[in-house]
Amino acid sequence: MSPRWKQRPPGSNWGDFGPDDQRGRMNLLTPEKALQGVAEVKAGKRFCLSLPLDYPGGNRVNSRRLPPRRFATARSGRANFNFNFLLSGENPLHTDVVCDDGVLIWLQYSTQWDSFAHVGSQFDADGDGVAETVFYNGWRAGEHIIAPEHNELSPWGCYEGGEARRLGIENMAESCVQGRAVMIDLFAHFGRCRKAVGYDELMRVMEADKVELEPGDMACFYTGWSDVILEMGREVDTNRLDAAYLGLDGRDDKLLQWITDSGVAALIADNYAVELLPARALPGRHPSMPLHEHCLFKLGVHLGEIWYLRELAQWLRANRRNRFLLTAPPLRLPGAVGSPATPVATV
Repeated sequence: MSPRWKQRPPGSNWGDFGPDDQRGRMNLLTPEKALQGVAEVKAGKRFCLSLPLDYPGGNRVNSRRLPPRRFATARSGRANFNFNFLLSGENPLHTDVVCDDGVLIWLQYSTQWDSFAHVGSQFDADGDGVAETVFYNGWRAGEHIIAPEHNELSPWGCYEGGEARRLGIENMAESCVQGRAVMIDLFAHFGRCRKAVGYDELMRVMEADKVELEPGDMACFYTGWSDVILEMGREVDTNRLDAAYLGLDGRDDKLLQWITDSGVAALIADNYAVELLPARALPGRHPSMPLHEHCLFKLGVHLGEIWYLRELAQWLRANRRNRFLLTAPPLRLPGAVGSPATPVATV
């Protein structure tokens, strides 16, 4: 039992990977699992699984997340872009022309990973009858999250001071995130529609496509949602997106139990949130994002969102395959609760 908690949430795996674990099921990406992924490489063909980082466009998908802002660095009082040493007078003998820029990125704007610090829950971990704010493996908010020091917006339109002292995305990056992944093609069976896919329907899809998922595999769900994002060309129509919102049913207890029993290392989708949101309303106190709570808070299963899976899914179906090598580390950015990703699939 960890000194941070006396009881763990029902159905959780807190402590199974050690009392101070911060990697969750990334621990299952062993050298053997990496070799299983490499064994799936038959054609040497590679697929980029990320959208351009300035997609979806605007902030209509999530009003709190904005497109990247690029800017030139400063040099000798000028923008360090197409900077000519000779004209600047820094050294008349130099012929270099330099461009150097920076970027402000909302880390979960486009293709992304969620860290375990992204979603916690109110849970009575110390058994005193009072729920406290807790994250995966019993890390408390006061122990691992530095709250904003003030409530004034910075010039960038965001608050300053937040940092994950534990469970930051760097823990995932340090595990390298490379191994065998499995494609589950929901779009091929349900088409472009708004639908919450539960356990029974998921099992029928997997049986029809002869999909087998083993402990330590990463599961990818192709829904077609990001295809609509690309079709809109950064001009987001939320009605079109909502009509194409195909995702997992986070309120289905059988589905959540399947995630637990399967030993899946990560859940990845080309939609927003992996699960369909908003989830069905329930009476009493309950999580608004039940699959997020189950995966990030209880099991230590990372979620990948808004990936680009169409070309890979189509190739795998045409070649009667569903397994591949996935390489998908996040940024090694200490303290971040999420990260952009540029995943690569090799088949």
